[in-house]
Amino acid sequence: MNLSELILSVQSNRRYILGIDGLSRSGKTTFVKQLHELLDKEKIEYYLFHIDDHIVERKSRYNTGFEEWYEYFNLQWDVEWLKEHFFEKLTYCNQIDLPYYDNDTDTHEFRTIDLPKTGWIVIEGVFLQRKEWRDYFDKVLFLDCPREKRFMRETETTKRNREKFEKRYWKAEEYYVNTIKPLDNADVVINT
Repeated sequence: MNLSELILSVQSNRRYILGIDGLSRSGKTTFVKQLHELLDKEKIEYYLFHIDDHIVERKSRYNTGFEEWYEYFNLQWDVEWLKEHFFEKLTYCNQIDLPYYDNDTDTHEFRTIDLPKTGWIVIEGVFLQRKEWRDYFDKVLFLDCPREKRFMRETETTKRNREKFEKRYWKAEEYYVNTIKPLDNADVVINT
């Protein structure tokens, strides 16, 4: 399925909630940029959310006493709060208030978001198919890319800390792939 086919398959008389799932550096941001351009061209109303804009402060996700992979998968976001105050409201609210994380200050700023009455809500990020969130999507695309290819997309500085990837990111990704099975549960898998 290409993007044009996806757009044509969506009913335009309601909100359509699309998840763009994938592991780190799988091409989600690039894909969403292409989708954004196509939605603009087709004059379809939409709003784009990046799940990483809603992570918690550092003290809640680092040095918590849990293993690093567990912190990344389970503590990076307040999963239940987002379920109740974000995902549950996407289909019926005209506005939602969300905390946006500022990495420089390690603080949050609440913003009020006006949602389109009809059109698309696109949510991009990792681990979107976790059990708490999966049922809120009309469709989930999973961008699949081999680990080493994704790692090569990191900056040279980031690549020097391979140990962090091994302990934090890759173990969490392995847990997600083996437990949640995003490749099996996605509506569409796209190889990037």
